[in-house]
Amino acid sequence: MSFFSALTDYIASHPHLAYAAIFLLALSESVPVIGAVVPGTAIIVGLAALVPSGVLTLWPMLIAAFLGAIVGDGLSFWPGHRYHREILLRWPLNRYPELVARSEAFFVRHGGKSVFLARFTAGVRAFIPLVAGMLRMPARQFYYANIISAFVWAPSHILPGVFVGAYLSVAGAAAGRLAVLLVAVILLLWVTVWVVRHALSRAIPFLLANLERLRRWADTGDTWAMRQIRSLLDPAQQETRTLAALALLLVAAAWTFFGILEDVVSGDPLVRTDAAVYRILQDLRTPSGDSLMVGFTELGDTTVVVAIAVVVFLWLAWTRAWRTVAYWVAAIGGAAAINTGIKVALHRARPNESLYSGWSDFSFPSGHSTENAVLYGFLAFLIARRVRPAWGLPVALAAAVLVALIAFSRLYLGAHWFSDVAGGLAFATAWLSLLCIAYLHHQPTEKGASGLMVVACAGLVVAGGANVYRRHAADMVRYAVQYEAPSILAGDWWAREWQHLPAQRIDLAGEIEEPLTFQWAGSLERLEADLAQKGWRPPTPWTLAGALAWFTPRPAPMDLPTSPYMERGRLPSLTLVHPRGDTGEASSRLVLRVWAADIDLRNGHLTELWIGSVVEEQLGNRFPLFTVSQAQPDANGPRDFLAASLDAARLVTRPDLLPIPVWDGQVLLARDASIPANPGTETLQGGVASP
Repeated sequence: MSFFSALTDYIASHPHLAYAAIFLLALSESVPVIGAVVPGTAIIVGLAALVPSGVLTLWPMLIAAFLGAIVGDGLSFWPGHRYHREILLRWPLNRYPELVARSEAFFVRHGGKSVFLARFTAGVRAFIPLVAGMLRMPARQFYYANIISAFVWAPSHILPGVFVGAYLSVAGAAAGRLAVLLVAVILLLWVTVWVVRHALSRAIPFLLANLERLRRWADTGDTWAMRQIRSLLDPAQQETRTLAALALLLVAAAWTFFGILEDVVSGDPLVRTDAAVYRILQDLRTPSGDSLMVGFTELGDTTVVVAIAVVVFLWLAWTRAWRTVAYWVAAIGGAAAINTGIKVALHRARPNESLYSGWSDFSFPSGHSTENAVLYGFLAFLIARRVRPAWGLPVALAAAVLVALIAFSRLYLGAHWFSDVAGGLAFATAWLSLLCIAYLHHQPTEKGASGLMVVACAGLVVAGGANVYRRHAADMVRYAVQYEAPSILAGDWWAREWQHLPAQRIDLAGEIEEPLTFQWAGSLERLEADLAQKGWRPPTPWTLAGALAWFTPRPAPMDLPTSPYMERGRLPSLTLVHPRGDTGEASSRLVLRVWAADIDLRNGHLTELWIGSVVEEQLGNRFPLFTVSQAQPDANGPRDFLAASLDAARLVTRPDLLPIPVWDGQVLLARDASIPANPGTETLQGGVASP
């Protein structure tokens, strides 16, 4: 930060150097080779951001950029106009024949307009003026286009930086850090694009050379492996790229499916993610959303899948495409058989076990996702091969959108876990890739696509529409949210049932996080009011000003918003913070987050039960541009600090956990004063006690 302040002060004291730098940077944009290396645009935008603060002036900056752009194009045009193609034989131009060839093709395609267009086109921008001179473009025509393009280019680069600077000027103390961060991001993106582009320019020729070497090796023998390699790498084979892409897709999809299967069998974090995703979607459900998603689920029902499969089968048989018929039967029948076999073998329960019975009662993988992905995926593949290439992508996108909506409806309605749907789609993709590879290898006779498309769409409209019409009302009841919070006696919770609540928070990724060391019985309004008397306050909201506070030097702990931690897919219902005090370079705060426990307490009337965590967040400037927050592992100190702020509370020890250095296994139970303790349990007055 001190570096930025010193740099800004230096520029303010010597603005003429900044204008000279802008002139040179604009000039360098049009110099061959140099223009492809120097990040002139990024630096110009960064300097323009200093205009609203008064460090630099707008008009001199615009004039410097305008003149630099004109002079740069002129300096590049002159050697081409003077030496023509001889200049290409000299260093360093002789090291970039591909860029020269691209620029020459660009000039031939656009003619005189290329000088104007190239000013805004990466890659060829630095070479077009040279090529224009080399191809004998009249100097008057060149300078006319040069001046007009510079007149447009200069404000198009300067003014965005000015607008960014104006925005940063309202950021107060955070403006300097944000400006530096903006320039750093622009430079990083530029470097990334440059590195990727140059890596690809070298990697692709290297890959092609090795593939050609592999093809020549395959020509030396006649084994089965060599024949397959020759077939795959044959330049005359139009399907080579498609087969290679399908092979990669097969490997990736199979790897994904078996990875998900392993997580499901072993109970890895993905299974905990399932519960989080399920809770998120159930909390978001609405009557209109239910009606729409039930409709998509009904379009993917087995009756609709079978109807479309039969109609397509009959049409293919009528056209005597017997080999395609065999693949169609293998695609649909094989997917259904394998899907059912996996379901029966795993016996995984659904989120709502009352939806189905028999073999359909099992959950992994999702039958709707698998069967519809295979049905519409293979159908799109057959149609795309029979239509013009321009129609292939729309057909594939239409099939993908329909499959995605059907798969999402299973998650939304709570009929499947997330891993069920992801596993079903991964298996379907692998199965489709395998079938498509075999289909392309055998090259069955293919006939027109119009009939196949009409038959499939008609089957979907008739069978799907009939199924929705016939079942929608009943399915709205079937898939309705069926949730009723269990209830227990308040005294039972106070005495022993508290230990059945979760011990640690689980985030959206399924990872086990900090201990849940707090349980509260009563309203959140009462809890917030009680803690307000001891200095606990709601955190700063995530507004623009709150977000910018992270970029100010040494912000106060209470001025920073808190991260919205999730507990099993649910955001906290209440968040409170308490300053911990300053400690030299850093400060800290305590953050209390409270989530609904989905359990009601009976005490004459129903009372809500809540679970929470309280952590200490250390704030510091580990990075020069912004403040970072790091949660400390110790759970005991923050919990004890909270305990001192509450009445009618007690500490209890979980019997199912072994104490560890960062947590002694104790949980703080607190309640509204109107909720009595169980008879025989010590009633607390004004402090914390042990049972």
